[in-house]
Amino acid sequence: MQLIIDEKNIKKTFLLLLGGILTYLAGQSSWFVENCYVAKFYPLWSNFLKKGSNFFPFSLGDFIYSAFIIYISIHFLKWFIYFLHSNQRITFFWSGLHKMLQFGLIGYMLFQLFWGFNYKRGGIALALGLNPTVYNQKQITELTNELIDSANYYRRQIGSDGLPVFTKKQLMDDAQMAYDKASIQFPFLKTTIQSVKFSLFEPIADYIGFSGYYNPFTGEAHLRNDLPGILNPFIICHEVAHQLGYASESEASFIGFLAAKSSSNSYLKYSMYLDLLNYSFNEQYLLYAKENYGAFEQVVKNNRNRMDTLVKKDRKDIRDFFYKRRNDFSPISNNLYDQFLKMNHQMAGIDSYNEVVAWLISYQKRKNENN
Repeated sequence: MQLIIDEKNIKKTFLLLLGGILTYLAGQSSWFVENCYVAKFYPLWSNFLKKGSNFFPFSLGDFIYSAFIIYISIHFLKWFIYFLHSNQRITFFWSGLHKMLQFGLIGYMLFQLFWGFNYKRGGIALALGLNPTVYNQKQITELTNELIDSANYYRRQIGSDGLPVFTKKQLMDDAQMAYDKASIQFPFLKTTIQSVKFSLFEPIADYIGFSGYYNPFTGEAHLRNDLPGILNPFIICHEVAHQLGYASESEASFIGFLAAKSSSNSYLKYSMYLDLLNYSFNEQYLLYAKENYGAFEQVVKNNRNRMDTLVKKDRKDIRDFFYKRRNDFSPISNNLYDQFLKMNHQMAGIDSYNEVVAWLISYQKRKNENN
């Protein structure tokens, strides 16, 4: 078999590789990221994407993803069939490899331009001067107690009636008011909330393993319409933080906390405290279990005794919801997302969601020092 060299294809690959290297180097420059991308390009680009995708009543991003998967599947199948019947398999193989590399490089550059540079920004640490550090058992217990007390308080404000399911308009209106109030103290949170969609992938959501997500190519924030109603008020605050350009999952949750804390809506605040309690419990139990099982059992007992009966019931309902939908595929999708986060400088991977605890402790510590 003779290897046929396609000089035009090689030249195209080389130019794209050069573009990929330049894109990578640009992302390593804090000056470029903060002064060019974050300060100038991304706000304009994000608003353009949100306004454009908001014209569509359905999720444009989900439609594009679906079309992309179908397109790739068909073309790979065609390539494989042609490869099996080709008399120039080596040439055909290298041609296919070049196309995959070219496609990957284009995808990488587009992702960085649309969103990926946000992973390199100074973020909330730069905006508020926070420096999350390692915390101890005392600090995590104080935070957990505060979150439990706040969840108890707002659950009592709601009353003993069942928790409602909110319409998308209600969720957007409540989140907008929260962000408007928060932006008075934190101007960098000023935003106009739009292009929030219910996911088209809801039927397979439990297999993919998401409760909400942001599409960086269309600017759309996505929610699930089948979740327990009390979850979505805080999820939308988290996803709006991604729209603002906060890429880190822990930072997005902390931004959502700043917004929800400014709200006068008891449902939104309760939703926020329920969500943050999960992360705080995870970190608290991990710290205690590492050292002393007896102390671990005691702190679990203390938390249960401190928690209001209605809060316990709501948490149980949420656990039961996800327990009934457990499956064998979710761990695989979670591992893939874990690797994606690590590739984008969230070294804790999927555990980076728990890192919001460090932000909360750092924020509370700074408030106490200023008082």
